[in-house]
Amino acid sequence: MPKYSIVVPFHNEEENVTALYDRLKQVMEQVGDSFELVFVDDGSSDRTYKLLEEIAAVDSRVLVVKLRRNFGQTAGLAAGFDHASGEFILSMDGDLQHDPDEIPNFLEKLEEGYDVVSGWREKRIDNFVMRRIPSKIANWLMAKLSGVDIHDFGTTFKAYRREVIHNIPLYGEMHRFIPALAAWYGASICEIPIKNVNRLRGKSHYGIGRTFRVFFDLLTIRFLIKYMSRPLHFFGSFGAISILLGTIFSATLLGMKIFNPHANIMDQHAPLFVIAGVLILAGVQLLALGLLGELQVRHYYSSQHNTPYAIDRLVRLRAPEEPSILSDRD
Repeated sequence: MPKYSIVVPFHNEEENVTALYDRLKQVMEQVGDSFELVFVDDGSSDRTYKLLEEIAAVDSRVLVVKLRRNFGQTAGLAAGFDHASGEFILSMDGDLQHDPDEIPNFLEKLEEGYDVVSGWREKRIDNFVMRRIPSKIANWLMAKLSGVDIHDFGTTFKAYRREVIHNIPLYGEMHRFIPALAAWYGASICEIPIKNVNRLRGKSHYGIGRTFRVFFDLLTIRFLIKYMSRPLHFFGSFGAISILLGTIFSATLLGMKIFNPHANIMDQHAPLFVIAGVLILAGVQLLALGLLGELQVRHYYSSQHNTPYAIDRLVRLRAPEEPSILSDRD
């Protein structure tokens, strides 16, 4: 089993694949310990997979995971993490905007005992209005809502202990929240500055629309961190308050009718009748939703996890005496 695994998801990065592999190999060979490179092709439509296959054909330390279609960055990382076998796992982008020369800095922090080491693009050089301002706001909100005091949640350049990252389920767009989810599991987290390098080749897959989606994910992560294992506490609280208010309004109307039997309470307080009924009904529905959530949590912890991706094939060089490509289809 290798000591280090480097996980890199690729999507249409044919211009960067070979250069990144050469730089990663050079850096990791200088580190001196055993390593593997887990390259994930996330449904590329260019020559990315072909180039990855050629690399795997000559280097047994390279594992290529080919997904059946483009599932997104979170799914690509999840596939890489699931197939990484190293004691320490480091993830980075495949566009060469993450400098492989900084990898030893991450590994040094892991050796010090940290469970998660997160990169921090301290001096960003991308577009100020379209990227830096929205990112700064989003990172500030994430830190406040998650309780994890780091500056940069969005970068993929992070390092993990194997047992930590394998305990975090990834789906949707949750890769940016890994530090928050790891903190929920009790992981120790630190942050180190990294260079923010401009993309030299290829086309960026990020846009302002991706930034806006972060704000919706913030609501999800806040709920997951605080109520993931007890959703009834969230929905039940609102449900109980709603039922209580509805009951108070109903009791008030009933008391008015009892003490003044000749009054036409319905005509005089029709809106209050409607409000009381809606509050009680909404409260019951929220309680039911909380109970259904509890059932889902029970099912989640008692059943096997489904992966957010589908694998087309795994490619790795066989033993030196059998220099052929191993292709496993799922």
